[in-house]
Amino acid sequence: MTVSLPSPLPASLSSDPQALSRILGNTDGLSVWPRSTRPEADEDISVSGVSLTEAADRFGTPLYVLDEQEVRDRCRTYRTAFPEADIVYAAKAFLCRALAHWVQEEGLGLDVCSAGELALAVTTGFPPENIVMHGNAKSPEDLRTAIRLGVGRIVVDSPSEIARLAAIAPADTPQKVMVRVVPGIAAGGHAKIRTGTDNQKFGLSITDGSAEHAVTRILDQPHLELVGLHCHIGSQIATVKPYVVAVRRMIGLMARIKNQHGITLPQLNIGGGHAIAYRPGEETMNVPELAGRVRAELEEGCARAGLPVPRLTLEPGRAIVGPAAVAIYHVLAVKRTGDRTFVAIDGGMSDNPRPALYGVQYAPRLIGRPSSAPPRLVTVVGRHCEAGDILADDVALPGDIRPGDLLAVPAAGAYHLSMASGYNMIGRPPVIAVSDGTARVLIRRESLDDMNLRDIGL
Repeated sequence: MTVSLPSPLPASLSSDPQALSRILGNTDGLSVWPRSTRPEADEDISVSGVSLTEAADRFGTPLYVLDEQEVRDRCRTYRTAFPEADIVYAAKAFLCRALAHWVQEEGLGLDVCSAGELALAVTTGFPPENIVMHGNAKSPEDLRTAIRLGVGRIVVDSPSEIARLAAIAPADTPQKVMVRVVPGIAAGGHAKIRTGTDNQKFGLSITDGSAEHAVTRILDQPHLELVGLHCHIGSQIATVKPYVVAVRRMIGLMARIKNQHGITLPQLNIGGGHAIAYRPGEETMNVPELAGRVRAELEEGCARAGLPVPRLTLEPGRAIVGPAAVAIYHVLAVKRTGDRTFVAIDGGMSDNPRPALYGVQYAPRLIGRPSSAPPRLVTVVGRHCEAGDILADDVALPGDIRPGDLLAVPAAGAYHLSMASGYNMIGRPPVIAVSDGTARVLIRRESLDDMNLRDIGL
């Protein structure tokens, strides 16, 4: 049983294994796991009735286990909280054919950022009219594919996209577009994922007038139909207030657009970025509270501005898939250097670059065997040739942790495999779906042959 502890650890705890044991005994550490998670005999864990130890034996490690019902339940949470809104799943968090199928069945649309994500979704049978495409630098191929496949909305992120879209959009069916607006709000769990402020690469600013200038340019293009505004203020946001402020500022811009151009925009997309907990005790977004506060601000703000209430769109990604997956690794080595203990696993930054990028911490847990050894603070590291390849620093694991043990890492569904790389040619792990005691492969393990097929020159 493991939980993560504050770093640096108080001296009274670091020198007192019994104190650590008492802390560990106060929680089972499963609060950030899928809701179907159950403790089993011999310290095994099951998710949706599937033993993680048996899954590791059957499919090998590293391995990602995705709980289908958890994904569906989280989709339903948003549909229930926002029944009058369009909920579109942010595919950048993680996308595969099965996941696209699940969110479609649950009544969600899809948000994509490339021709690749779009093509996967459409060839799976996802209705293109329920797809939103955006990104700060869409390639000509991205835009041509979006037009050809008939995506519902394209979010314009720069003036150059307006000209490109106007040149390729069909004359008989104007392409519906939105303008991505920077509302001047600092929110998010890390500087690298705060996208609502000026002086970063996303969107068009309210402050310098570039958002209103883009609106004017789009309205001059007969092949483009401006249907609304879009903003995405950041990621891992646990409080409601930044969204309320964003709605207020977006309504103000919509009012100015009506006054200047005489048009009422029917849609408002406020993005996603809702926080999940990666370790017990961390804050998460309260979705029903978000819905109530956003709805109230939207209705009151539009009444003050003399505007009809626009149709709302939200783009949750991490909040739907992040808590639904568990990563499983084998321990390869345990090394004690000075006063530190390093536990090396058979994966790392090639299947989860988030700790190296953002300093994110996880709560790994020993599974598959009981241990009565007092806990020890360790650093769990990956197998790659980077000092920054650290999965979890100063976490408590049993003091007898050894090669061959299994570690399971919850909250592993978002921005792991979607950001995975071929570093050191390790090969990306497989993804299995679990549901009601059965497991099936969604994405197979990447083999050396897979990687060699791309290397065609001598």
